[in-house]
Amino acid sequence: MMNVYKSSLDASKRINRYIVSTSLKRSSWLSDETGANVFFKYENLQYTGSFKFRGALNKLFSLADEERSKGIITASTGNHGVAIARAMSILKIPGLIFTPSNVSEYKLERIKKYGVEIKQFGNDCVISEREARKFSSIKGMNYISPYNDTDVIAGQGTIGIELLEQCPHADSIFISLGGGGLISGIAGSIKQEDKNVKIVACSPENSPVMHKSIKAGRICNIETKPTLSDGTAGGVEEGSITFELCQKLIDDYILVSEEEIVFALKSFMENENLAIEGSAALAIAGFLKQSNKWIGKNVVIILCGGNISRKQLKEIS
Repeated sequence: MMNVYKSSLDASKRINRYIVSTSLKRSSWLSDETGANVFFKYENLQYTGSFKFRGALNKLFSLADEERSKGIITASTGNHGVAIARAMSILKIPGLIFTPSNVSEYKLERIKKYGVEIKQFGNDCVISEREARKFSSIKGMNYISPYNDTDVIAGQGTIGIELLEQCPHADSIFISLGGGGLISGIAGSIKQEDKNVKIVACSPENSPVMHKSIKAGRICNIETKPTLSDGTAGGVEEGSITFELCQKLIDDYILVSEEEIVFALKSFMENENLAIEGSAALAIAGFLKQSNKWIGKNVVIILCGGNISRKQLKEIS
């Protein structure tokens, strides 16, 4: 199993000058409401609007010149695609991005802004990932997984490295769970230094693939429904290294309804006057479900992204 802490330290040295070291701020609103000492980690203010830029940039920096010249292929439900597109533009690497046909139009437009070629295939991220891998093999290009990649995980782990300095006495960290790249990176880098911190994984009831897989002891192919937390939606690639990391590193799992995600998103925006996307609201909703457990404790909530369209905001208003 990868040493996430060491890999994340190495990643920090590579990418620090290109990323935002995002702030950690105490939320008076949520702290007063719940009795916990709640801090938000603002990855919604990262370049490209999500944490994904860290992993994308670290992966591309890790490629040898010969690999870069072959070009990049990836698959994404949106945020990873935007992040890879920006990283490709910085390093001047050609490439192609696969997305599911049901990807958010808003996120699709953000990918297009960087002039990257896009192919839409399937209606689930696992189907898109499978096709992208197949295409990369045929073309001899480098496939980059949104989560099933040690360099991508290490990039996301730089959030944990920052948190060790910003909040060295956290009692719990609430993190949205999709393919597991974000939570594996953060948990792996933090638990190396602080084994007592509790890592809480938050999944939408409509798309709890990794959640159900961990419970079953194997990666499952289950039917999912649309969710406002589209950044965590869809299946998990067979054999993903994040599965074993999640098994080892996560302390608790929470399922959240669509109504709870909407409530958390609206409450945050009304009280903090800042936009977040559904996958960030997912972590807030998860905390709200068990806030009684954390009264008087230091709680960190990762705001993983802020890419939400006006259309989505209108639909929930």
